[in-house]
Amino acid sequence: MAKSSKKSYELKMMIPEEKKETGTRYWVRKPTKGEKRTVKLRQRKYDPVLKKHVWFKEAKLPPHSK
Repeated sequence: MAKSSKKSYELKMMIPEEKKETGTRYWVRKPTKGEKRTVKLRQRKYDPVLKKHVWFKEAKLPPHSK
C-alpha cells in the first residue's frame, strides 16, 4: 500500500519583527491540521547579528525562481 504524499506540516520562514535588515532567518515546521494551523507563529529567538534575543514572526516564503 502506497503512502500518502500529503505532509502533516509545512515550512515557514521566521524573520525579526524590529530590524529585518539583519538578514537573520529561522525555518520552522508548522502543522497543516488542527488548531495551530490558523495561528501566526511568533517566537523569541537569538539574533547573532544583534547579539541578543528578539521576537521573530512568521513570514511568507519567497517566490521560487524558474
